Amino acid sequence: MSDIRAELRYASTHEWVRLEDDGTAYVGISDHAQDAMGDLVYVELPEVGQEMKATDEAGVVESVKAASDIYAPVSGEVVAVNEALEDTPELVNQDPYGDGWLFRIRVADTDELEQLLSADDYREQLDSED
Repeated sequence: MSDIRAELRYASTHEWVRLEDDGTAYVGISDHAQDAMGDLVYVELPEVGQEMKATDEAGVVESVKAASDIYAPVSGEVVAVNEALEDTPELVNQDPYGDGWLFRIRVADTDELEQLLSADDYREQLDSED
């Protein structure tokens, strides 16, 4: 069973979002997504300063099995990327909700977070995909 954290919001494309008090949000891929992909070998991240709209392609994760696009779950400016993933992409497999975060975005419209899936909604989506 995948680890689905109640405090996070999820995109139907398997990205998670955690809003911080300063108006930025961490973005990563869910435990389910990293598990389904297998061992990650490469992560391509957006540029710091890049403006993104929700659902824009933000990067790529590649595993020994396949490559998958990463999408911005909310609109805003990318303010940081997880540079550790350049040398150690396996951090996403080891700790998808912690050290394996992908990028941090200054959220342009917090109402977009409400349009994402709750943990229960995301769990239902995963159940329907089985």
